[in-house]
Amino acid sequence: MVTLEQLLRSRDRRAARQSEWVRENPDGVLVCLTVILPGAVKRDGRSLKVARAAVKAVRERLFPVKEECLDLETGFEGYFIVPGELLDVKRACCAIEDNHPFGRLMDLDVLEESGGMVSPVSRDRVGMEPRRCLVCGRPARECMRSRKHSGEELLRKIDELLGDSNKS
Repeated sequence: MVTLEQLLRSRDRRAARQSEWVRENPDGVLVCLTVILPGAVKRDGRSLKVARAAVKAVRERLFPVKEECLDLETGFEGYFIVPGELLDVKRACCAIEDNHPFGRLMDLDVLEESGGMVSPVSRDRVGMEPRRCLVCGRPARECMRSRKHSGEELLRKIDELLGDSNKS
C-alpha cells in the first residue's frame, strides 16, 4: 500500500523529471505514461498489464526515439520522446486512450513548456471530449471530484475490463 505522502513525493519527482526531459530534448515531444488505478495499491497485476499494453501501443503508434520506463511502488511511469508536432502527438495519444481496450486506464500526457513551466496539453485543445467515467460514462473529472463511485466499484469495473487474469 502506498501512502499519500509517498504519492505526493512521487508526483513531485515526476514533475521534476518531466521538466528535465523537456529541457534536454527540445527537438522531440515528451509523452508521460501513468496508469489510472484507484486506491492505495498502485502496483499490481492490473497496473502492470495496463502498463505493458500502453508501452506497446506508444511504441507502435508514436515511434519513440528515447524512452525510460520505471516500475515503481507508487505506480508505473513511462517517459517517451517522440518525433512530430505537439498537437499531432496529443491527437495520437488521445486515440490510444479512446480506442485501446485498456485505454481508459492509461494516462498519456503530452507535455509542453510555456513560461518556464511544463504542463500537459489538454484534450480540448485538439477538439477532443473530456475523458469519460469508467462506471457511468459521465465526464470522469465530475465523478472523481464528487467521489461518486467507491474504490470497490471502480476496481470491479477495471477487473471486468481487464479480464480475470489481472490480479496478483
